[in-house]
Parts: sequence; structure tokens; C-alpha cells
Amino acid sequence: MHLSTHNWMRAEPLDVTLKRIKQFGYESIEISGEPEQYKTNETRALLKEHGIRCWGAVTLMLGERNLAAKDQGQRERSVQYVKDVLTMVSELDGEIITLVPATVGKVVPDATEEEEWEWVVDATRECFAHAKKVGVRVAVEPLNRFETYLFNRGEQALALADAVSPECGVCLDAYHIHMEEFDVEEAIRKAGKRLFDFHVADNNRFAAGLGTIDWKKLVGILKDVGYDGALTNEFVAPVDRTPANRYPEMVERNPVDISPEQLKFIQDHGSSVLTEQFYTDQMRITAETLLPLIR
Repeated sequence: MHLSTHNWMRAEPLDVTLKRIKQFGYESIEISGEPEQYKTNETRALLKEHGIRCWGAVTLMLGERNLAAKDQGQRERSVQYVKDVLTMVSELDGEIITLVPATVGKVVPDATEEEEWEWVVDATRECFAHAKKVGVRVAVEPLNRFETYLFNRGEQALALADAVSPECGVCLDAYHIHMEEFDVEEAIRKAGKRLFDFHVADNNRFAAGLGTIDWKKLVGILKDVGYDGALTNEFVAPVDRTPANRYPEMVERNPVDISPEQLKFIQDHGSSVLTEQFYTDQMRITAETLLPLIR
């Protein structure tokens, strides 16, 4: 096991992110699934310069991206987007993509269960075929019910993986599974060797260590099932707009270099553009909580 992180939570130059995470003991990055933002030759050079490897990427299913969409053209465009992410990861020598099949924030279905299942299976199979071609593994990730209606639990993600290929896996996220699973330990054990990736944030979606999750027990379960991939940091700190705010300096009041789509995606997660100091502290706290448990 090793410590990794996403970088979609704050818009900043990649070299700034890499400098920050290197000092805290992160070994890899699960890069934001926006292939148009990264020239892979330049990105490879940056990764090498900072001694950080690409673990993979997460598909950012915002806007019209949806493998379960009713409209065939929308599904085809979404498949092409996932293929582009897979190609980017391959060119960065990454190992995995975390695949969120449906649009994040969409909580109302457009069709019957049978229709959507057929669409999402067919689309994921096409993505998986490209993944095999470029040598990248696929891990289906369930999200909580307030972010998607389609896949909320590990066994649902496993059902899609099973329908695609025995070589397709799942990704679990500590924040989501502590909200949705009947039994967190059972969900991890059921995934077993098909668990390809594991994302970390505490039950309140702050950094690991700032909530109620028993990280020693959780990491112990992961070790017990033989998981040897990344613990990928993905805190999305909620913004408190009341006098009870513990972190009054957490929000960047004059954000730059962030697209309206990215900003909406972050705000839809209940967060905002975070100040560099607050963001750095969250990265540090996660590392201080988890590294002693995995070394």
C-alpha cells in the first residue's frame, strides 16, 4: 500500500501540487480526468522531476458525461471521453482509472432499470476494451445517493464489473461506504481481489483523521484482504457559512485559473475553492494519519 492523492479538488499548476505532496510522503497521484488540460510529455517530465508517479486518473463525470444516458449520442461521447482518459493514463505510465459511470449530481433516472443497465454495461464494455488495448485497469466506483442514483454500494459496482469482465474491478471510497454500506468490512471483503483502488476522506469529508472513521481498523481490513494499491486522498471539505465555522480562513475569496465547470463540480460537492494553506493542511493531516498505518 502507498499514499496517493487526487488533484481535482483545487485548481493550481501541477508542479505546485507535486511539490506539496512530495514533502508529506505521497508517492503517486491520481490525476484529474481532464485530458485536454495535460500535455502528457510535459506532465511525465514534471512527475519525474518531483519523484511522483502517476497511479491513474478519475473520470470527472460532469456536464453531459454519462455512460447510462438515454441519448445514444450522449453515451457515445461519454465513451470517447473515458477512452481519452484511459489513453492519457497509459501515456503517463499509470495503472488504473477510477470509473464513475453516471453524471455526478444526477439523482433522477431517465429510463427503466433494464434499459439503463443495458446501456451502461454496453458502454463500459467498450471502455474496457480500450483499457485492455492501452494496458490500464478499470475500477468502477460507487458514490453516495446524493451524488448518483445508479451505483451507491460496492456490490452494485461489482455487478457492473462482473457484467463487463472478470478483469474489471472496483474502487471503494471511505467516505461513501461509511454512508451507504450495510457493513463496511463486509463490502471490502466482498470486493476482495477485485478491489483495485481505495479513496480516502473521513466521514465528514475532511482529511482522514478529522472525523469518526477508525482508520487503524480500516487499514487493517485492507491489509487482511491483500490490498496493495493506493490510498488516494480525496477530501472535499464542506464550507461552513455560519458563526460555528472552525475554519474561517478555508475559502479562497479571489480564485483564479478555474473553469466554471470545475467550480460548479466542486460546489456541487458542498465545498468551494480552498486557500492554499487550508488545502496544504488537509494534505498533511491525511499523511500524518495514514502513513504510520501503512508503513
